[in-house]
Amino acid sequence: MANLPTAALDEILARFTRLEMDMAKGPDHEVYSKLAAEYASLEEVVAAIREFRALETELADAESLLDDPESDREMRNLAGVEVDDLRSRREGLRGRIQILLLPKDSADEKGAILEIRAGTGGSEAGLFAGDLYRMYQRYAELNRWKVELLSASEGEVGGFKEVIAAIKGNGVFSRLKFESGVHRVQRVPETESGGRIHTSAATVAVLPEAEDIDIDVRNEDIRIDTMRASGAGGQHVNTTDSAVRITHLPTGIVVTSSEKSQHQNRAQAMQVLKAKLYDMERQKYDDERSAARKSQVGSGDRSERIRTYNFPQGRVTDHRINLTLYKLDKVIEGEMEELVDALVADHQAKLLAAVGADD
Repeated sequence: MANLPTAALDEILARFTRLEMDMAKGPDHEVYSKLAAEYASLEEVVAAIREFRALETELADAESLLDDPESDREMRNLAGVEVDDLRSRREGLRGRIQILLLPKDSADEKGAILEIRAGTGGSEAGLFAGDLYRMYQRYAELNRWKVELLSASEGEVGGFKEVIAAIKGNGVFSRLKFESGVHRVQRVPETESGGRIHTSAATVAVLPEAEDIDIDVRNEDIRIDTMRASGAGGQHVNTTDSAVRITHLPTGIVVTSSEKSQHQNRAQAMQVLKAKLYDMERQKYDDERSAARKSQVGSGDRSERIRTYNFPQGRVTDHRINLTLYKLDKVIEGEMEELVDALVADHQAKLLAAVGADD
């Protein structure tokens, strides 16, 4: 395992100390919030570095005792056991610090905009899109994140043709960003009298939630149209021109919102537009990275089929990491932690390999 960069560790510890001192001076709220956010982002790695260095000192003392010719046999035996234990703990901690030092996605700590659209499969695809939305809702609840429905177009027999929601909380994007792609379901639809298994699909896109400081949308770059909101029929159809469509003229991106009042729709549509523009900038940056690194880390192309949910066999398979879990009933109820952890670990392993190749 590669040695840790001593100078970089020293710099992190020094920066952490400076942040503590600056926060203690009582700056205004905005400055304090920025300092506190950076401080929080460094806490885990600083704790690991301090533990690592304390362990190295302890290990050096134990090794000195082991090599001391004046020590009796019993003391050297005890020192030998302690040295083996300390070396094992050191290597585990070294690996953890290497992961913590990997380049961070600047969007990881943000909330996310979740978009789910029914794909091939007719009404069954709409039902599956609804199942996916409920799965992410429950996963968010388990993590104490807040889910806010931004817009929805219901399917003919239930579920959704399209549903867009904002998920707010710390680190949401870091946990959900690997969900973007084509999700496939294999099951017997309720409307199927012959008991035949059908295959349907839905697409998922996860965008980092953009803040005003992330993306600036100029008034002259957008066109805002109001229109009559559509509904499923009956007394709940909105007959006023409350729905909002925003077109971003430079890129051609169009977003709509038709859930609530015109004022709320405008705010929600702008939220989605900013997320799309922010994601476009991030994708542009990613595309400018070296081809070698992209091939090692993966493209994350949303057109790729990433996962299959097979109900007759009770299994869910993530094709990117060749992981199959025979606990579909739990996953579809939002217990996704094992899947998400495996995807994060795979991503970190590829980043480590890419960094090692660069070195």
